[in-house]
Amino acid sequence: MDPVFVASQIPPAEDCRPAWWFVFRDDRLLVFERHEGLPVPVAHRSGDLGLSHETNVQFFGTLDGVSCYAAAASDAFSAPEGMAFKGLRRLFVDFGETVFRLAGTANQLLTWARNHRFCGACGARNRQSPDERVMICPECGLMQFPRISPAVIVAVVRDGKILLARGAKFRNPETFSVLAGFVEPGETLEECVQREIGEEVGIRVRKISYFASQPWPFPHSLMVGFTAEYEAGEIAADRVEIIEAGWFSAERMPPIPERPSIARRLIDWFIENNTSPSSPVNG
Repeated sequence: MDPVFVASQIPPAEDCRPAWWFVFRDDRLLVFERHEGLPVPVAHRSGDLGLSHETNVQFFGTLDGVSCYAAAASDAFSAPEGMAFKGLRRLFVDFGETVFRLAGTANQLLTWARNHRFCGACGARNRQSPDERVMICPECGLMQFPRISPAVIVAVVRDGKILLARGAKFRNPETFSVLAGFVEPGETLEECVQREIGEEVGIRVRKISYFASQPWPFPHSLMVGFTAEYEAGEIAADRVEIIEAGWFSAERMPPIPERPSIARRLIDWFIENNTSPSSPVNG
């Protein structure tokens, strides 16, 4: 049975048990290199791990009833013997989706607390509310909640082929993926789908349908996935965000994103629904 996580911003009033600690240094999580179960350390308090008393610490819920804390380590903090700092993307490969999701939540909260230490309106030092997840300015009252940046990501299908593109900022320049983009102020998700596809590759789509969503902690996005059908136009990559784009069949896939991204889930959905039993899939 998968462990049960319950999100919360208020730690238990009386809890004598050790807690799980998600310790980050430069967006990399401290984990045991060889460990059964959750690969993060267990301790009563941050000082037990050798962290400074000034460390940014955020309680963010319980896992099977055990408290979970996020903590930021300084650049001078070294991983203890048998442990190492690993990037978020690597966590899914090494430890699975539960660790990836928990670590992503922890890292987003640390980023929020670090980036909102001071009021953006008057410059006073903020105080974190003990009752809810918000930074409050004691001088002008400005409230800063954790930032979530919504973005759409879309699988566009035409005559049994999917639209994939190489982005100018992709980590791997050879990878092709579905199109994505951030939602603009005053824009619906569906309008964002139409605009992003039109701007990046010059085509129009129809029958936009919700697929799934995924928190994406790089650093604080919410990816909202859609499927859509091609309507009109010819592909014309903008050469700014998109270097190359084209239509690909399920049997002839270019290099595609790794799991656990929702981009890969959308592509896998297309492959599963467009592959004949006797056809091998490339990629």
